[in-house]
Amino acid sequence: MTLRRDFKKLVARRRNEDVIFNIIGITCTLAGLLVLGALLTDLLMSGLSRIDWQFLTSFASRKAANAGILAAWVGSLLIMGITACVGIPLGVAAGIYLEEYAPKNRLTGFIELNISNLAGVPSIVYGLMALGLFVYQFKLGQSVISAGLTLALLVLPIIIVATREALRAIPGTIREAAAGLGATRWQTVRDHLLPYSMGGIATGIIIALSRAIGETAPLMTIGAISFIAFLPAAPFSTFPDGTVAGPFDWLASPFTVLPIQMFNWVSRPQEEFHRNAAATGIILIAVTISMNDVAIFYRYRLRKRIKW
Repeated sequence: MTLRRDFKKLVARRRNEDVIFNIIGITCTLAGLLVLGALLTDLLMSGLSRIDWQFLTSFASRKAANAGILAAWVGSLLIMGITACVGIPLGVAAGIYLEEYAPKNRLTGFIELNISNLAGVPSIVYGLMALGLFVYQFKLGQSVISAGLTLALLVLPIIIVATREALRAIPGTIREAAAGLGATRWQTVRDHLLPYSMGGIATGIIIALSRAIGETAPLMTIGAISFIAFLPAAPFSTFPDGTVAGPFDWLASPFTVLPIQMFNWVSRPQEEFHRNAAATGIILIAVTISMNDVAIFYRYRLRKRIKW
């Protein structure tokens, strides 16, 4: 009887602890949501009325009413294109190699540990490394290509980790069945593992790109311009002196991006520029949420279409 009474007391105490923990968790979650809601409400009230076609198609200006984000969103688009073209193939290929091909020894263990650590390194460190490597060592200058490669290095560990986790989630019986039917390791990866894991890989890629599009510190480190009133030269366009731009001349152009343009406006004392910064923040948040929504939708469609 004494043992049963002690057991009941222990169970009751554990239940009370669970209730207390749930209350604390819900309270913290609601507090975070309330703060986030207040910030978003203030942002919408300040900048929503400023968003119009003129704001999206105008260059930066010393007059807040005439200023726009054309150069900023075009620069963000070009840089994210380079980041995706470089970071996605390298990250997915590295993840596949480490998970499916690399031998399990101390060297690969050391590499895997460092990749996981690099995913949490502050972005300013990547900016300092890119400044010395791309800007000064490779002589790429403070250009679009330097910015794209910097952000590609930033998201590379995230994509590698996401790829490995997506492949690791696939049951080993699929690999064994493919090997039993005579498939090579690459055929197993190409025809079975990649289709089944594509939803998780795509989700990790879009989340990584969502982080990259909001980065400011590494781009400021390599020399992003806070005030720019021109676009990179379009391929085969004609300059005023009669020369024709090459297909890749835009890679060497100076640049700015949405976060840096927003930082420039926030640092000014005029309230009108603060409204412009709030409008830019709304657009940046909308782009980030849209990218995450695409990842969720794409993952849902793949999981629905693929049956184990």
